[in-house]
This record gives sequence, C-alpha cells and structure tokens, in this order.
Amino acid sequence: MSKVAHLDESNFEGQTAKGIALVDFWAPWCGPCKMLGPVLDELAEEVGSKALIAKVNVDESPALAQKFNVMSIPAIFLMKEGKQISSMIGLQDKETLLAAINEA
Repeated sequence: MSKVAHLDESNFEGQTAKGIALVDFWAPWCGPCKMLGPVLDELAEEVGSKALIAKVNVDESPALAQKFNVMSIPAIFLMKEGKQISSMIGLQDKETLLAAINEA
C-alpha cells in the first residue's frame, strides 16, 4: 500500500533523485489543492512502487516553490532521475496524471 510522500527542502532531492516522481505543490488554503488530495491518494495506490507520488506544501517550503517557479497552485511536476520533465497547472484527473507517469 503506497502513500503520498510529504517532501520539503530537507528530503526533496533524495526522494526524487531515482526513478519517476510526480510532485504536487499545494497549500492547505487552496480549494483545488484539497480536491486533488484524494486523486493523489488513489494514484499512489495504483502506481505503487512504479513512481513516487509526493506533495510539497508551498507555505512550509517556499524555497522549493521558488526553485520551481511555482506561480499558482496546484502545480504538478513530473520528475525523472531528479530532473523535471514536464509540468501541469491546476486540478488534474487521475487518468491524466497516470498517462503522464506511463509516458515517462
């Protein structure tokens, strides 16, 4: 049973360095971010160890948000071997996210 990982400045690089990672930049006050939470939970269950599904709270990790030029949330970044390969802004459905992971 895979769960969504919570990343911050201290563990981001280590967690995203290997394999595929889908990282959601979010905040607790963001309505669409709250709607995306259950989608990410389902996605984590479905992909298991195939990809890391993670969240970064922009209020708690502003340096990471700045590094990725996050201007609006939710902002979703697909990483492969520690490098950003694509990004999406706004609420996404599970099928769209799963397709992005499968393409990577």
